[in-house]
Amino acid sequence: MNKAMKKFIGWLITIVILVILFLAAGPLYIVNEGTQVVVTRFSKIVSSHQDAGLHFKVPFLDHVIEYPKLILSLDGDEQRIPTKENQYIIVDTTSRWRITDPEAFYKNFQTLNNSYNKLSDIIDSSCRTVITQNRMSEIVRSSNLINESKVEETDEDEETIEINNLVNADTTNEVVARGRSVLCKQMAEKARAEITGFGIELIDIVPRQVKYSDELNESVYNSMIKDRNQVAQAYRSLGEGKKAEWLGKLENEKRRITSEAYRKSEEIKGNADAEAAAIYAAAYNKDPEFYNFWKSMESYKNNLKDYPATLSTKMDYFDYLYSPNGR
Repeated sequence: MNKAMKKFIGWLITIVILVILFLAAGPLYIVNEGTQVVVTRFSKIVSSHQDAGLHFKVPFLDHVIEYPKLILSLDGDEQRIPTKENQYIIVDTTSRWRITDPEAFYKNFQTLNNSYNKLSDIIDSSCRTVITQNRMSEIVRSSNLINESKVEETDEDEETIEINNLVNADTTNEVVARGRSVLCKQMAEKARAEITGFGIELIDIVPRQVKYSDELNESVYNSMIKDRNQVAQAYRSLGEGKKAEWLGKLENEKRRITSEAYRKSEEIKGNADAEAAAIYAAAYNKDPEFYNFWKSMESYKNNLKDYPATLSTKMDYFDYLYSPNGR
């Protein structure tokens, strides 16, 4: 093998080694579906790609930073926030957002953890600002359905309607002008104004839960107890009224029955007396002497039974006692 051939083979081996080292350094990279990348060189942005595909970079100099392209969620911490009535509530929100401009995102945050911290502070601030400017009813309710349901006609019976009138006689619900859904939109709009230029799109902010603070819980429980006592008192009042109504009906019915029974008894007694008088008259006409004797015996039986002795002069009343013949 001559010297020129050896030199050629040497250069060929050197080129192959350099190519292998170049490929081993990773000059190519892939952008997958659902991801986007920012390419930096000495911490300065060189390029960015949001579409999936194969791309080239300078080995050892360019650094590829990958960010998710999908919708992300951010769960906020619980906040103790006063409402417009100065009543404290505990609010826990969740938000949906995504990265729309990876270069702007890198300039402002570089990492996802930094964006979480900054975005969480902005969302918490917007929630606190909106909640403190509104009443409790606006935060926990989304419509006036509870008020409108009272106006609608129902098929309830009279007793249920009467109880509802007694229970809700002094109850008035505040009118909801905006409601929770509108307040959530206001929170999102306020937060969007503060993240302009961050390369982020904030989709929405939703309260995951709204609960009363400890000091407000006692007031709510007392209010619930008062409402239940009011319901119980309404049932008792209605029961007492029904009791008095039925007792009155019972007394009237008793008087009616007693009066009707007395009328019938007097009618029967009158008929009996008339029949007895007719029998007596018939008996008298048949045998006057026996009739007088029988009536005298009945009179003795009724009038002399309570007296141990009878002292009298001769009287016609005692003719049947003194006469040996019973006459």
